[in-house]
Amino acid sequence: MISRSDTAGFTLIELLIALAVLALALGLVGSYMRAPTSTQLGFTASEIAGALRLARAEAVARNRTSAVAFDLPASRWRGRDGAWRSLPGGIGAALLAGQSATAGGNSITFYPDGSSSGGRVTLAQRDRQLAVGVDWLSGRVSIAELR
Repeated sequence: MISRSDTAGFTLIELLIALAVLALALGLVGSYMRAPTSTQLGFTASEIAGALRLARAEAVARNRTSAVAFDLPASRWRGRDGAWRSLPGGIGAALLAGQSATAGGNSITFYPDGSSSGGRVTLAQRDRQLAVGVDWLSGRVSIAELR
């Protein structure tokens, strides 16, 4: 004998997941519809913000400091995996760092309590600027458009 649950269609959760995936896909398509240079700048800002958030999470979880380093004269930055990543061509960057654990202040450091040294990475491409900011007290990472 077949029960009613075996013959049912989609559950509400399955439908919500499908709608969420569809919305995400439409959002990505929409971002590609904009100017290609602005998506490259946005993706770079998101990648740096993600590395900063990961460094904060690692500092809290492992109860030790964690940092993301920047070598802007060489147009590169290093995430928590230790690998240097180059900034895409045409994107300029500037770092305004607070108190840093490294000499020269070329990194943004997170502490075990979730706070940070604070700072801001400003990325620029043509007439557009994005700032990836880190609040020193809360360690919160945000992205803001400057122009």
